[in-house]
Amino acid sequence: MRFAIYYAPEPPSLLHQLGSQWLGRDAFSGGACAQPNAIDLVEITAEPRRYGFHATLKPPFALKERYSASALEAAVAMLADDLQRFEVTLALRQIDGFLALSPAGSSEEVDQLASACVRDLDGFRQQASVEELAKRRAAGLSPRQDQNLERWGYPYVFEEFRFHMTLSRRLGPAELQHVLPVAEDHFASVLERSITIDALTLFVEPQHGAPFEVHRRFPLQASTAKAPS
Repeated sequence: MRFAIYYAPEPPSLLHQLGSQWLGRDAFSGGACAQPNAIDLVEITAEPRRYGFHATLKPPFALKERYSASALEAAVAMLADDLQRFEVTLALRQIDGFLALSPAGSSEEVDQLASACVRDLDGFRQQASVEELAKRRAAGLSPRQDQNLERWGYPYVFEEFRFHMTLSRRLGPAELQHVLPVAEDHFASVLERSITIDALTLFVEPQHGAPFEVHRRFPLQASTAKAPS
């Protein structure tokens, strides 16, 4: 079993509905969703579908044996109590060949939120195995990314972090040219408009390779933003 801390828009929201429809699965209910039929999305969304519509804040990790899921929940709730909700504007981006929704501009609040999740909850994370580290390194990492991998179990944290909601596998130029207009049409009602980052969501992978499911959503409660120390 693994856990992850994600941003996931709440089910009544339009963003949640559009993202779940695009991927073909609702991570809150576990149910399948009808995908846009303008193109065949089943294969190109297979990998992000397993993780559910989300933006990663703290990537998947196994718990240290001495901790329980309830202890992790309590820590996430405490962190959420100290963080303030804020708004971002989304745009469609190509990130390393992946199609994703990402902030239209830089956001210090987004970066601070992710950094707090990585740092403050890391005591619960079981160290990555030699095999897991080797798999990450096989993709090619910069020296800084490799340091992050050793210390935090993931290369793309802190200054290497980029908030994004993945919509596809890696696409070739011709595929992207085909898929992008469909995505622009599907997400038109939420692009270039403010959305509220209002909660930390604890996801769980019940067993290796299983779809990630929403375990619990923790609203951000602070009245004043608390910057990471």
